[in-house]
Amino acid sequence: MLRVGGRIFSDDVIKRLSETIQKEPCLSRRKLSRRVCEWMDWRNQAGRLQEMSCRKALLELDRRKEINLPKVNKHYAFQKVNKPAEAPPIAEVSCELAELGDVEIIRVTTRFHSKLWRSMLEAHHYLGSGPLCGAQLRYLVRSEYYGWIGGLSYSACARRVESRDEWIGWTEEARKRNHTFVINNSRYLIAPTVRVKCLASHVLAKCQTRLVDDWERVYKYRPVLLETYVERGRFSGSCYRAANWKYVGGTEGRGRKGTGATVKDVYVMPLQKKWQAVLCCCADGKVHVRQRVAQKEPRDWIEAELGGTKLGDARLTSRLLEMTGMFYDKPLANIPQACGSVSATKAAYRFLDNENVDWKAILQAHYEATEERVKENSLVLVAQDTTTLNYSTHPNTQGLGPIGTKSEKVRGLMVHDTMAFTESGTPLGLLNVQCWARDGIGSKHERHKKPIEEKESWKWVESYHAVSQVQKRCRNKSLLVVVADREADIHEVFAEQYNTPDGAQLLIRAERSRNRKVVDDKESCEFLWTKLEQQPVIGTREILIPPSEKRSARQAILMVRTMPVTLRPPMLKKNMPAVRVWAVLAQEVNPPIGIDGLEWMLLTTVAVKQEKDAYERLEWYARRWGIECYHRIIKSGCRVEARQLESARRLCNALAIDMIIAWRIHYLTTLGQETPDVPCTVYFSDSEWKALTTFANKVKEPPDLPPSLNDAVRLLGKLGGHLGRRGDGHPGSEVLWRGMSRLADIEVAYELYTT
Repeated sequence: MLRVGGRIFSDDVIKRLSETIQKEPCLSRRKLSRRVCEWMDWRNQAGRLQEMSCRKALLELDRRKEINLPKVNKHYAFQKVNKPAEAPPIAEVSCELAELGDVEIIRVTTRFHSKLWRSMLEAHHYLGSGPLCGAQLRYLVRSEYYGWIGGLSYSACARRVESRDEWIGWTEEARKRNHTFVINNSRYLIAPTVRVKCLASHVLAKCQTRLVDDWERVYKYRPVLLETYVERGRFSGSCYRAANWKYVGGTEGRGRKGTGATVKDVYVMPLQKKWQAVLCCCADGKVHVRQRVAQKEPRDWIEAELGGTKLGDARLTSRLLEMTGMFYDKPLANIPQACGSVSATKAAYRFLDNENVDWKAILQAHYEATEERVKENSLVLVAQDTTTLNYSTHPNTQGLGPIGTKSEKVRGLMVHDTMAFTESGTPLGLLNVQCWARDGIGSKHERHKKPIEEKESWKWVESYHAVSQVQKRCRNKSLLVVVADREADIHEVFAEQYNTPDGAQLLIRAERSRNRKVVDDKESCEFLWTKLEQQPVIGTREILIPPSEKRSARQAILMVRTMPVTLRPPMLKKNMPAVRVWAVLAQEVNPPIGIDGLEWMLLTTVAVKQEKDAYERLEWYARRWGIECYHRIIKSGCRVEARQLESARRLCNALAIDMIIAWRIHYLTTLGQETPDVPCTVYFSDSEWKALTTFANKVKEPPDLPPSLNDAVRLLGKLGGHLGRRGDGHPGSEVLWRGMSRLADIEVAYELYTT
């Protein structure tokens, strides 16, 4: 008795098969498979013989030497290798959805449509047109005014996907019995020349309205759940989220044929309310839902933060956790020093060079952990900023680009990151990171000819998209406000917020040289600064100006003006909407001699109705300084610019780890100031605080109760060189990361002598 292709072949069936092949050697494989289907009553839910499934099973039996299939000596027309049909011309389209006219979804039922669908997918889809597995339907997408613009297909679902099966609640019996009720959106194409906002989600929604009926018409049963797999790092899956599909996890990166596939995000869409009752129904007629396995408590913050990283192999995830721990213990050390042995160093270099390791996948786990922290706060300020990483001292590194002017000839990487902060300034973590190497120094006179998607300034819009997706998932629990400096003062960002009513809000400092113009109800134009300076002063506010390389810290008194304004789009972008915002102008009164007075022109989509609202927006913007502190920790504390890894890809993989460690250091620095009286166990492990207190206080036994976070941070600062005098203030990030480097060795010694 053998189980092949989901069916049990008894000894009698195999014997009958062998006898039939011997008696009728000229019997075709097609006729043989039909006979076997009739013997075994092997039919689908529509009552049709499962001939192709049976033929695959016979091939497997032949491979195992259980039977001897007759040789194939006849060739069919469909087996001829034909040149793929030429793809139809597709229009260059960049417009609003309504300007496409009626978007029609056409099921592929004719040979003409089949060739058309196949040629479009072969020409424009990165996976080509197939093969598609099992039962399948294909559709073409046609615009009333622009013709063919895309295509999609639905086919049999994947047999086993842990994240999907756990979400459904499938037992093994229910999965085998009901997997045909799940169908896979296996191909989806909107032609790359068609750039129409909301088109992809619109097509998905429109196709879903007819898919169930079409499937029932062809296969005689109604599916109850859709699934799809979005390649992580290549696509964001935003159209599926916009069409209300649900993200349920990731694949393991094995694919249908074993290892070597890329990790994909899994999305599902129920097609009826009682989908689980159908999918989890067993042979006894009862619904059996698999109980979810209780999650093991993470050992430390690293496992809690990165334990869910999907790299396609559990060993890679384990290595990631180990490396993060070593880098965190010695943030100032190079890789051999941090690893501590030759074998660990070689393993670290192999990990960073592994083709299956993707820096975006490493950070994705951190993004998800950050999102959970975001949901615990009613207001979250999300700062965006750009920094450069200079690797000019490593000229042989491959994949770098220019980061300065032509004359400077400095090479490195560009990094644009987006970090969430509480209203009081505690960093919650990263929500988006973009890292790239420039191709070359652009020409100023050509930049206005390029669409925003091809410019570097698209980074602001892309980060806003990422934050808005988090805002949508938070719904009304949290308000996310994107805070950015003058570089983000581009109309596309405000237009994006205008077109995303359920997205994140904006608070952006305006750039005077942009010559922003505002329009009033009478359609008259006036410069933004001129308009605001005509308004009365509503009050004054004192704000702490943090220190920088060019200035020392000081208290600045600002006089404040505010009013709602409508921003007119630039002359070259008249197709963009005018955007209604609130402007807050803050100008420093009597600045120190020789120092330019502070001037902030803030543009926000959060209403400013009272004087206190204007002051609050100023305080929000002042929190943006936290991301600049974070960049200093990355460069000075984690020394990312000292990494010698010979390629930009390896540098990015190491950078992902360093960015998470830098966030953790920044988190400790601010947490000790914001919540000084909580027990230090919110940050330090038991062995860490015990080793710290015994060493710093020069005692043999630790106290019975853990000290407060403030006391522990000051002891850690003491290890890093903080003197703790009355005027020294709170330990900063620099002395804390030096202290952490020492604490790692002290903890090892403490455990050796106490165990």
